[in-house]
Amino acid sequence: MTLSVSGLSAVRSGRTILHPTSLVIAPGARIGLVGLSGSGKSTLGHALIDDLRAQGRSVAHVPQSPDEALDPLRSMAFHWQEAEHALGLTPGSADQRGLFAALNIEGGDLSKRPWSWSRGMQQRFVIAMALIGTPDLIVLDEPTSALDPVVAAATMDLLDRHLDGRETAMMLITHDLGLAARRVFQLMVMHDGQLVEQAPTDDILLRPQTRAAQALVAHRNWMALPC
Repeated sequence: MTLSVSGLSAVRSGRTILHPTSLVIAPGARIGLVGLSGSGKSTLGHALIDDLRAQGRSVAHVPQSPDEALDPLRSMAFHWQEAEHALGLTPGSADQRGLFAALNIEGGDLSKRPWSWSRGMQQRFVIAMALIGTPDLIVLDEPTSALDPVVAAATMDLLDRHLDGRETAMMLITHDLGLAARRVFQLMVMHDGQLVEQAPTDDILLRPQTRAAQALVAHRNWMALPC
């Protein structure tokens, strides 16, 4: 189902941090929201999530660090059960085995607390929780910034394979153009709270039109990153 929002905006302390923005997201879309730190990427992401949920759409969010999603005093089983409960599902009804297999965390001990799992496994667990119920959209906000490049690449590969052929759309929010370039079909460039350019990924990489996009593409070291 196509998702659409219009006029998303945000003001903080009297300052506009997100200018009115409208988006249309097709089923199965793979979108990268890129820009420098402080450009408004995460603000737009949160505004998008709030608006779509208010419309009754199913939207999942994966934060920058698993620490933001996992309580260190609670078991991994508790977190999974809470995620099912939040979605109104009967305990144990989610396809835990399938999601864990897809994200290569079958060996994780759910009776343990988060700190007993590696950081990579923790983030994959958070992604698995986000995929419970097959959301219309999954928004990943700098999902690999807390991981080393090799683990980050493996995590994104697993997610790509799981989403392949499904209608769940993905928005990847990142300042890492290399990560986005390898994972999405469309790029959206943020600058100073405004969406200044959006086009197919190759068009922006080869023919950026705005100064913001040109500045991102000019740092050619992004091409060598494994993510």
